[in-house]
Amino acid sequence: PIHPGEILREEFLVPHKLTPSTVAAALCVPRTRIERIAREEAPVTADTALRLGKFFKTGAAFWKSMQVRYDLETVEDVLAPEIKKIAAYEAA
Repeated sequence: PIHPGEILREEFLVPHKLTPSTVAAALCVPRTRIERIAREEAPVTADTALRLGKFFKTGAAFWKSMQVRYDLETVEDVLAPEIKKIAAYEAA
């Protein structure tokens, strides 16, 4: 799975020569929040998604959908054996 921090770093920060500090200042959030996301150590929260969406003109759903996909794929890898044991509900 691709962490949204990779997208932030590789598609937005690097090409536009932006630092986490610059983005954090524009978003009015702590520098460490953007640094941790860009290092793929922290998730993109709803708060941060709204701010990134406004700043980069992508919309918040762009960031949250990436985070949800990352979370689901990461957990799915861990839980796959247990999930396989669950029988689908059959309506009567």
